[in-house]
Amino acid sequence: MSGTRLVDESLFFDPPGTPPDGVRLAGGECGGCATTTFPAQDSCPRCGAVGMERVPLPREGRLWAFTVQNFEPKPPYRSSGPFVPYGVGYVDLGPVLVESRLTENDPARLRTGQAMRLCLVPVFTDEDSVQVLTYAFGRVDEGER
Repeated sequence: MSGTRLVDESLFFDPPGTPPDGVRLAGGECGGCATTTFPAQDSCPRCGAVGMERVPLPREGRLWAFTVQNFEPKPPYRSSGPFVPYGVGYVDLGPVLVESRLTENDPARLRTGQAMRLCLVPVFTDEDSVQVLTYAFGRVDEGER
């Protein structure tokens, strides 16, 4: 067997097969106090209301803070092949800050406030030889906007 799948479909608003420019993360929005969460959840962490609405989050935001993971995570996290350092950051999407992998692992090429865009990246290959994808944010270069 081969192909691709998402690491966790509940993290995404759009169904599998959506064109890459349309993939969005799934947040939760409280009807009582307008708090937005990621990932989506059933109850509001601010006011305790239940029945949060599942909403698509913006695909673009600004890098709020970042670092580079220079050591391999402990199990159960896994990868395919040798460990490669990767960027990790918080991306401000407006209604919510999202912690995410970054496609850039050179800290000299990252800066707070930098425009970032959601994408899918391979994270590992499972026991059935299926490439598993997760979300990440990549730099939006000035010429792309």
